[in-house]
Amino acid sequence: METNLHHRMQVINTMLLEMASGNFFYRIERNSENDDIEALILTLNMLAEEIQDTIVHQGYANTDQTNLDIVQMSFILDKKGIVQMVNQLTCSILSCLYDDIVGNDFENFITEESTIMWSAIWKQLIKKEIFDTSIGLHFKSKGNLIIPKIAYISTFHDFATNDKRILITVIHHSNFRNQLDADLKQRVIKDEKLTLVRKGKSTKPKIRLSFEDIRKIREGHDIIINNLESDFPSLKDFALQIGTNEFKLKYGFKELYGTTVHRFLMQERLRKAQMMIQYSDVSIKSIAYKVGFKSMPHFSRSFKKRYGYSPSALRNNSISSDK
Repeated sequence: METNLHHRMQVINTMLLEMASGNFFYRIERNSENDDIEALILTLNMLAEEIQDTIVHQGYANTDQTNLDIVQMSFILDKKGIVQMVNQLTCSILSCLYDDIVGNDFENFITEESTIMWSAIWKQLIKKEIFDTSIGLHFKSKGNLIIPKIAYISTFHDFATNDKRILITVIHHSNFRNQLDADLKQRVIKDEKLTLVRKGKSTKPKIRLSFEDIRKIREGHDIIINNLESDFPSLKDFALQIGTNEFKLKYGFKELYGTTVHRFLMQERLRKAQMMIQYSDVSIKSIAYKVGFKSMPHFSRSFKKRYGYSPSALRNNSISSDK
C-alpha cells in the first residue's frame, strides 16, 4: 500500500517538474483508485491538455505568425518491429539511455492500449509494399508518464540490405517555440550567473557554456536519475547521446551540479537505496541490484562510506521504529 502511494506521488512529482520546464505533452495514467490523489492526477492531466491545446490553437489561429512543425521523436524499425535508430530528443523525452531503446521492441515504449492499435496497423504495413498512415499512440516515459501523440508511419527500403524499414515520426506544432526558447534562455543564463556568484566563483567561467550546452546537460542529468539501475555508458557515448562532447559534459556538469557525472550517479544510487531500505520491505540485496550495484560487498562499503552506517543497520532501525 505504502509502495503504491509512494509510486503515485513520485509520478506526480515527475510530471510537475516536466510542466515547470515547459513540457506539457505528458499525462499520468489513470487507475481504479477513487481518492484525493486520483483527483489531483485528473486535474493535472486536464491542465496539461488545456495548456498544450492553447499553444497549438494560437499557433493555427494567428495567421500573422508562422506555425512551426517540430520533430520530437523519430524511430526506425526493422521488419520485426525492433528499433534500429532513434533521434536524440526521443531519448530525452522518454528519459531513456540510447542503448535501452535501440535493439528493443517498439511496443515496449507504448501503453498496453496503444499496443492493440499498433498491432492492427503492423499487420497492414507488413503486407503492403508501400504504406503511409497516422495513428494516435500513447508513449511511456521511463518515469511512467504517458505521452499522447500522433505518430506518422511510413515504410521504405534500405538499399544496402534491401530490407523493409518503418519510419515513425512524432511532430509537435507550435509557433511559440522560438519565443519560449528565448525566454527560457534568459532565465537559465540569469540563474546560472546567480549560482556561480553564490558559490563564490567568477561569472566568467574558463569555458563558455551556451544555452544549448546547459539544456543538453540538464537533459543528461534527468536521464541519469531515471536510469540508475542501468549500466551507465562511457562518458564519450553518453555525451554523444545528449548531443555534446565529453569535455563539455564533464566541465558543464561540474559547473551546474558541483560534482562529476560518476560521483552524482553514485550519490543518486545510494540516495534511492536509502529511501527503499527505510520505506519498503524489499530485500537489501534486491535493492542493491535495483539501483545499479553488481555486488553486495561493493554496495555495503559504498553505503557505509556515504552515510556512516550499514544498510542492515538502517533496515533494523526502521523496523524498530515501526513497532
